[in-house]
Amino acid sequence: MAQRTEWTLDVTGMSCMHCARAVDEALREVPGVVESTTKHAEGRAVVVAEPSVASAALIAAVERAGYRVAGATSRTIG
Repeated sequence: MAQRTEWTLDVTGMSCMHCARAVDEALREVPGVVESTTKHAEGRAVVVAEPSVASAALIAAVERAGYRVAGATSRTIG
């Protein structure tokens, strides 16, 4: 497996599964995103992406979906 970046985003404003789905769909539209898993109950999205994907692109996608990112951390995987 090639090296990838795993981003953990703290997302505010999600209150239901529909919210989590909207965030997931927005994140998956970002070029270079391989997968996204969002859990509204935890207020968190975990994204696996190519190393070229910047946090700014992920944050912008979440904001376009109508939510806010309160924090983002990353680690290299693979």
